[in-house]
Amino acid sequence: MKIGPRDGIPPHVVGLSIAREIRGIMSEPEQNQQSLNRRCVFAGVLGIGSALIGFASPPSDDEGVTAPEDLMKEHGVLNRCLLVYEEAIRRLQAKEDVGPQVFQQTANLVKRFVEEYHEKNEEKYIFPVFQKAGKLTDLVDTLLAQHRAGREVTAQIIRFSAPDMFRHAENQQRAASACRTFIRMYRPHEAREDTVLFPAFHELVGEHAYKELGEQFEDEERRRLGAQGFEGALAEVGKIEQQFGVHDLARFTPA
Repeated sequence: MKIGPRDGIPPHVVGLSIAREIRGIMSEPEQNQQSLNRRCVFAGVLGIGSALIGFASPPSDDEGVTAPEDLMKEHGVLNRCLLVYEEAIRRLQAKEDVGPQVFQQTANLVKRFVEEYHEKNEEKYIFPVFQKAGKLTDLVDTLLAQHRAGREVTAQIIRFSAPDMFRHAENQQRAASACRTFIRMYRPHEAREDTVLFPAFHELVGEHAYKELGEQFEDEERRRLGAQGFEGALAEVGKIEQQFGVHDLARFTPA
């Protein structure tokens, strides 16, 4: 058998011809072994392809998100609640019609999501690391005191905005005053956590523990918030904004 370039025949045809000639001089057992080898290679290629497809598939929403990043996203929900409070206060001052439900719904979301979930995670997983290390303890003490104060203020908002209480003008003003107090405290509170505490936490615990805590937060989210988790709270604040007419971001742009 002559193996080499063949005049006037395209290279891929030459290759096929050579393969046929080789099979012609192979024994039957050798041909069977070649067929088996081809099948093994094909199966291997499929396996590699499947692995690559799995690798390239888009991650879940929380995959690779660290614990402080989770807390910062949750601060976004809190900020949107503060915006609702601010608009409710503005309308009361302008003598516009404001129903008690906007205070009730927003304050109850703050209580369930911020105070009973978000803050509990900070108190369980974040603050003790600084206390044990003796780092930023004054800041942590202040943040803890503000958590306790915030829960009392939220209770006031819920109480004064109950329908039977809110019909009285003085209780409307008390609810608005409690909202102002809450906003004044939580804007610097969350800003200090985002810019000072959380970056220092990363440096303090190291990369491995930093990533591992993200998985613990996912477990806490499922346990405390159920299947909807963070997305449920996000949808809830969006619904409040829609009902109250503050859902359009463009309305906050200066003229």
